[in-house]
Amino acid sequence: MNMSRLDALRRRLEMYLAAEAAILSSQSYEMEGLKLTRANLEAVQRTISVLEGKIGRLSGGRGRMREIVPKDW
Repeated sequence: MNMSRLDALRRRLEMYLAAEAAILSSQSYEMEGLKLTRANLEAVQRTISVLEGKIGRLSGGRGRMREIVPKDW
């Protein structure tokens, strides 16, 4: 049971890491006069930390530590 949950959490973490990379490379863009914003970077990074903690607990480790440094852009 834990392995399937662990695998699911790892897949979800991969998706969130890809989302974080997409946000960091281009947070917003304009198409045909419409400005679009990808997502909230802070919320994505918070979820990444939560997922890493869950994965660490399920795999018997302490998980990977992340430091989030807010930027004023």
